[in-house]
Order: sequence, then C-alpha cells, then structure tokens
Amino acid sequence: MALRRRSRAALATGALMMMLIMLHFPAPSPTIVPFIPGSVNWSKFKPFHPVDSTKLLPTDRPQPLPPVQADRSLFKHTELTEQRRAAVRDEFLRSYNAYKEYAWMMDELAPLSGTGKTTFGGWAATLVDSLDTLWIMGLNQEFKEATVAISAMDFSVTKERGINVFETTIRHLGGLLGAYDLSGEPTLLQKAMEVGEMLYVAFDTPNRLPGFWLNFEDARNGRQVAGTNDPSASPASLTLEMTRLSQLTGDPKFYDAADRVIRFLDRIQNDTQLPGMWPLTVNFQDETAEGDTFSIGALADSLYEYLPKMHALLGGVDPMYERLYLTSADVVIDTLLFRPMVPDDADILIAGDVWVNSQGLHLSPDSQHLSCFAGGMFGLGGRLTGNDSHVEVGKKLARGCGWVYNAFPTGVMPEIYGMIPCESAESCEWDESKWKPDDKSVPKGFSHARDPRYLLRPEAIESIFIMYRITADTEWQDLAWKMFQSIMKVSRTELANAAVDDVTNADSPNIDSMESFWLAETLKYFYLIFSPPDLINLDEYVLTTEAHPFKRAK
Repeated sequence: MALRRRSRAALATGALMMMLIMLHFPAPSPTIVPFIPGSVNWSKFKPFHPVDSTKLLPTDRPQPLPPVQADRSLFKHTELTEQRRAAVRDEFLRSYNAYKEYAWMMDELAPLSGTGKTTFGGWAATLVDSLDTLWIMGLNQEFKEATVAISAMDFSVTKERGINVFETTIRHLGGLLGAYDLSGEPTLLQKAMEVGEMLYVAFDTPNRLPGFWLNFEDARNGRQVAGTNDPSASPASLTLEMTRLSQLTGDPKFYDAADRVIRFLDRIQNDTQLPGMWPLTVNFQDETAEGDTFSIGALADSLYEYLPKMHALLGGVDPMYERLYLTSADVVIDTLLFRPMVPDDADILIAGDVWVNSQGLHLSPDSQHLSCFAGGMFGLGGRLTGNDSHVEVGKKLARGCGWVYNAFPTGVMPEIYGMIPCESAESCEWDESKWKPDDKSVPKGFSHARDPRYLLRPEAIESIFIMYRITADTEWQDLAWKMFQSIMKVSRTELANAAVDDVTNADSPNIDSMESFWLAETLKYFYLIFSPPDLINLDEYVLTTEAHPFKRAK
C-alpha cells in the first residue's frame, strides 16, 4: 500500500492546527495568587437551629459508570472546526473586553449604553461566572488578572439586604469551584469557602431547609424560615455546588445541608398530584407539595437536571439520585413531551407543561427556551444509567430545539412559544387546516410566540453540545455553527452582545442586557462543541447548570 505524500501546504496547515490546539489547552500549574479574606467570617456564625447530626460524604469506592462520550477515535478535529472555534473565542473576547472596560467588577455589562449593572449582590457576577471560560479558552493573562481581582473581593460587603440563594450558588460558588477544579489556584478555593460559609447560613431554619433569600438581618436574629411557595428548583439545585465544596474541603456540612432538600423530595416524589414529579412550587416550610402544575421549564428545570449529574459527581455510590432521575424522567416522557405538527414532518420532540385537576392530566403545548436543557439531560442520564431509549429521546429533544431556532426569521428561538401537538408520536403529517395561530407573525407550526425575546440563553446549544460528545456526529457541529451565526447577526452590538426583543422580526431592536451566562455558558458551549473531545471530557467532568466543570469521582 503506497503512502500518500503530504504537500508542504498541508504540513504547514497541520503544524498551525497543532499550535492552535496547544494554545487552547493551558498548563495546569496554579499561579498562587495571595488570598485576601473578607471582613466577616461566616464560619463563626452561631446557628439558632443547629443540626442534630451531619450526614458524611459517601466513602464507598466510585462505581465504573458507563462512558458518556463516544469513542475518541470517532472525533475529527479539522481545520474548519478550529476556525469556528477561533471565531467563538474572538466573540467571547470582544464581550469580555467590553465588560472589562465599561463594567469591571460590576455584575453585568449593559451592552447598548456601555454602563454597569448590579444584579447579584454587586460581586462581579460576570467576572466570577466566566472565570473558568477564560481558563478553558487559554486566556491565561486574563485569567490571572481576574483571579487577582476576585481574591481581593469582600463577599461580606453588599448594598443589598439579602441575596438570592440559588443564583449566588450557581454563579458565584459554582464559578469559583469550577475555576479551581481546572486551575488548582488555592485562593479560588478559599474564596469558595467564604461564599459557601455565607450560603450555609441560609439553611439555619427550624427544619434546616433554606428559604429563597438569605436576608442578613433575619439570619442574625434567628428569623429565617423556609418558603411556603418557593420554586421547586431553587432549594433543590444546590447539591452539585455544595457537594463539590465538601469534597474539596473535607467538611461534610455543605453536602449534608443540600442533601436534606433532596431527601425531602425523595419522601414525597410519588405523593404529588403527578406522581414521580414535583410541582412548580413547593411548601418547603411545611414539607408538602400540593401544586397542580408540572414542568421542566422555569421554576423547576435544574431540579431534574441535577439528578443524573449528582449520580455522576458521586460516582454512582448513592442509588437515590439514579432512582429519582429514572422515575421522574419516565413521567416526563409519558406526560410532558409531544411531537409537534410541522410543515416538513420532522420527527422531533418538544417539552410542554401539564396541569392536573379532578378530570385528569391536561397538556399545555407551550414550551420555553429554558426547557431545551432536557435534550442534554436525557442524553447524559441515558448514558450514565445505560438507558438507550433516553438517549434517543434526548436526540429528538435537541433536534427539536434546533428546528425551532431555524424556523424563525432571525434563526433564533423565542423565550416562550406554542406548537400544535400531533395525535400520534409515530407519524404526523402537516395539515394546514389545523394551523390556526393566535398571531400570524409566527412561522407555520407555531400557535404563538408569547414571549418573543432571546435573552442570550445557553440551553439549546448545551443539549446540542452534549449530543455531539455522545455521538461524535458532525451534524451537531453544523447545527451549532448555524445557530451561532444567527445569534451573532441579531445580538452583536458596537460593544458586545445584547438580548433581542423579538425573534419573529428580522429587524428587531436589542435589549440593553447581557447576563453573565452569555460568557459563562452560551459561548463556552459553542467553544467546546468545536474543540477536541478531551477538553472538558464528560467522562471526567460534570457541568453544573451554569456550565461550571466539576471533576467527577474516580
């Protein structure tokens, strides 16, 4: 067999690609930035409701869970994918540099007016949230500069009376832990401990379940109580961050605190009005769940997302998380998912909502951009539990979100929209007479776009990225690139990127908003889908709901 001679141009291209790839895999050595402690040591807080006993971290040897990613030999990193990755990196730098110039150390950049916003305590949410993205993209100088700035931050100083426990956990605590897991920079773990100790105070309630807010005055006076009508996802989506903090520090109290919420949900999972799922809002104070509306969208999403991810983080040694995932996922498949009637008869799935009354279950075929995480959840959960049918459901959900993107004139999905369910998921031919939209501005197949905004959200590209890593099929990369180009076209401003007011209008104005998840999640997932598969390998890391990579148990 004759060997094929490579041209000088090909050799040069190959050398260039190797250089580019090496640039994007930064050395793992920490820079050792000095730690500057905050003005309040929350670890000295004396609880009004101390725990009787603390549940220790599992000590069993992690189980050999099935692989998530496809075999490495199936992935092909080409010159084209490297060009696409570089384009994403350039856009990230453009937005990050605008934040640095106009909103440094503030929570968010206002990308139209060029000012800063305080939205999450004033603790530089965008900087902390995007810290691990800097590392992943090989922006070493920016990473060190950001780490120095964060090391001097005082998380005890804020103009706010209280903080959102969920948002502070996923953006600040998660951001610090993810960056530490990648870089090994000691000051980041010390800062994470400060944030974790502050958040731990939120669990100082009579039943040790946290409220939606950590109000500092109430905490200091022993007046904290759990909520009676809180979003189910808020207390239930603290497990990954709190558990990882315990794993890294050896202090089990953070794991114990978040685990108490899940044990409560475990007790009531099959006693709700839709057994197997939890309603949108829950009475955490009385420990009941009597609501009649069920969804995997806003208010509930990351509750379900974290079940298979905790299974991975703990190495499968606590069977509760696998059981909770499999039970709830099967109910979601049976009740919330539907095949929509669309002009090209695409075999896709969309996630709706269900409400329950005395007449039974009722499907609401409205969906949300937030629900697009579900494709990745089913893909990841299916691989981790050896359930191939869940992986296939995940593919149809991820393709469904990609289909919705492409259907709108901007090439971008709205925040909330409605579709027409097929009578059968097996076959569904387009019937023009059944298409009676509330608003004629929506494309065929849609009943409405009730909230037509695009807020720079990551959920669709998140699922498409996970499906690419599971399958190594380049169709997902091509879909991602089309989405990226569309998002750039409608969101790019003179300074950075801004939310879009109306995706049904190709000439829609922008909104003066660029939430931290644009840099922390959306652009990170676009970057990773065009990266070699060893960069944040899903068999080595689990990504939080804010896309922060935590090392899995081995």
